[in-house]
Amino acid sequence: MSFPWRPQSGNRKAESGKRKPAPLIAADLRKPALSLSKWPALSFVEGLILFGLSLLLGAGSFAADTNVLAELLRGSIIGPDLSQVQAQAFTERRVPLMPEVKSKRDWEKIANRLREDALTKVLFRGEAERWRAARGRVKWLDIIDGGPGYRIKKLRYEALPGLWIPALLYEPEHLSGKVPVMLNVNGHDGKGKAADYKQLRCINQVKRGMIVLNPEWLGMGQLNGENYSHGRMNQLDLCGSSGLAPFYLAMTRGLDILLAHRHADPARVGVSGLSGGGWQTITISSLDPRVTLCNPVAGYSSFRTRVRYLQDLGDSEQTPCDLATVVDYAHLTAMLAPRPVLLTYNAKDNCCFAADHALAPLWEAALPIYALYGKESRLRSHINQDPGDHNFGLDNRQAHYRLLGDFFFPGATNFDATEIPSEAELKTADALQVDLPDDNANFHSLALALSRELPREPAPNHVSERWQRAHRLKLREVIHAKDSVVSGTKIREETTNGLRAMFWKLRVDQDWTIPAVELSEGQPMGTVLLLNDGGRAAGFAAAAEWLAAGRRVLLVDPFYLGESKLKSHEYLFALMVGTVGERPLGIQASQIAGTARWLALRYGGIRVELATYGPRTGLIGLTAAALEENAIGRLELHGGLASLKEVLDKNWAFGQAFEMFCFGLLEAFDIPHLRALVAPRPVVERPAL
Repeated sequence: MSFPWRPQSGNRKAESGKRKPAPLIAADLRKPALSLSKWPALSFVEGLILFGLSLLLGAGSFAADTNVLAELLRGSIIGPDLSQVQAQAFTERRVPLMPEVKSKRDWEKIANRLREDALTKVLFRGEAERWRAARGRVKWLDIIDGGPGYRIKKLRYEALPGLWIPALLYEPEHLSGKVPVMLNVNGHDGKGKAADYKQLRCINQVKRGMIVLNPEWLGMGQLNGENYSHGRMNQLDLCGSSGLAPFYLAMTRGLDILLAHRHADPARVGVSGLSGGGWQTITISSLDPRVTLCNPVAGYSSFRTRVRYLQDLGDSEQTPCDLATVVDYAHLTAMLAPRPVLLTYNAKDNCCFAADHALAPLWEAALPIYALYGKESRLRSHINQDPGDHNFGLDNRQAHYRLLGDFFFPGATNFDATEIPSEAELKTADALQVDLPDDNANFHSLALALSRELPREPAPNHVSERWQRAHRLKLREVIHAKDSVVSGTKIREETTNGLRAMFWKLRVDQDWTIPAVELSEGQPMGTVLLLNDGGRAAGFAAAAEWLAAGRRVLLVDPFYLGESKLKSHEYLFALMVGTVGERPLGIQASQIAGTARWLALRYGGIRVELATYGPRTGLIGLTAAALEENAIGRLELHGGLASLKEVLDKNWAFGQAFEMFCFGLLEAFDIPHLRALVAPRPVVERPAL
């Protein structure tokens, strides 16, 4: 959209009705906004000018009651449900559908392309490609007695250079020939590899003649700690390297170890796990063809299912950036064909992925693909009724053993799927402890190391229009910005003691509705678009100062802030936005840029000032101003970031400020780069209120 104005300079007339502003007002718009706390520093002449203006304009500009403002700003405009509904619709329609496939050959072309795209476009971006190519070290440690007929070897291995995974290898005492191997992964259980139900599974498998690896999961057991928490994998995303890669490499390196065993049968390679372990199971099994059998237990559902059943929304690793631009979990399930799979779900799951809603969409996606191979019998399901909660208990384990018997031990006359009682052989967590280096890498340390060389190019000392054009395009690409079109519906208006308030629903494209309150007194000398990390209701004090300085003020809640916050699962929906290929920061900055254009056009094509309060809206506002050079003039940041590296220095997790974890943002831009994109428009930095 083009605008009929030019940057403010020289004479302009005031914008009351159809009149044009006086030169004094135009000049004032180029100055820092006046703050009540700054008045004593004003010169005598400036003070007289302001006093004269207040009389001339006849406004109660310096008398706006903050109590009245607070009351006006806290009321509801869009209601508690609209943002949630729109987020669900926005993400749902971007999840890819299963393709129509008529032949096995067609499907294999599609599956191979999807697998390659998932690996190259999602998993192994940035430094993760070098991690993938690195040769991981393995350190074998103690051997402890397991139980009758097997031993447990302690080991640690590198998922990527410097990040060691503690693990246990369950090995039969007497081995000959080739035997099946099993990778047992697990989910969000603080006991990690020592969880009783996981130990029992490993013991029963090894007693059936299998070689079994029991690795620790990031964030659990021995790797429990804030810097392994899954919300910190997004620090790697900010640096332009996949935070998902350490999870995936921990599994592929585990398979490497199993298949390096001289008794390993590469035709019989299984994976199983509960919850987050079920997520690991479907992920590695669909993307790594070395896996020949798998049993995910209560571990995942389609993204389309998750949008409607919010308890299924997953953490950062389960909803990684851009995955749903390539595949849905329905595709991943179909990509298992024609290998044997047992989809296990629980009838009364008290966590997530309950059988009644999670299983059917996956089954419907995969069955036609298995039919293309004539292998429908290899697609199996099991629904646990007793206890029916979130478990990999006895019933689910015995269903697992039946799967092993049918496909890893076919025709074996002595195979029994009944669990072999082994409770007496369970070990304590201390007994299963594996030595780890004191400086073992984690998400935070990896991100800090990556950030030292970022951004890839320094901010310019001299800003040229050519540099701005190229980097404005780059910024749009990184944050997935849009030229959002904003239209406003005024829902009511009221005036109190000369303070006029208009309440707006702003429609952004066909996707979002965001609330705004417009405040004015007398004849304003300009317009300020105001953002606050706490939402517009927290902006009453700042609004009072801007009104006192003679400005019209529009307070708006962009997506995820204030009244636009989602009432449930907020940061998990922010992950959904990222996985379908959008960016929270891109949505927010596009909304603000579009709102500035709408606001400027309403008042004669004159640039608006933009004021932000807090680090989150500081980044949103700075990004919007960097993109929108016409409608946004002067920018004032209160308590903004000096550098995106502060996100890492403060060790924030994704849920604390999810717009700041935009994939690859720090790789290309830091705050000085964004400021350079705003130039020559002034950017004024002030401390937080």
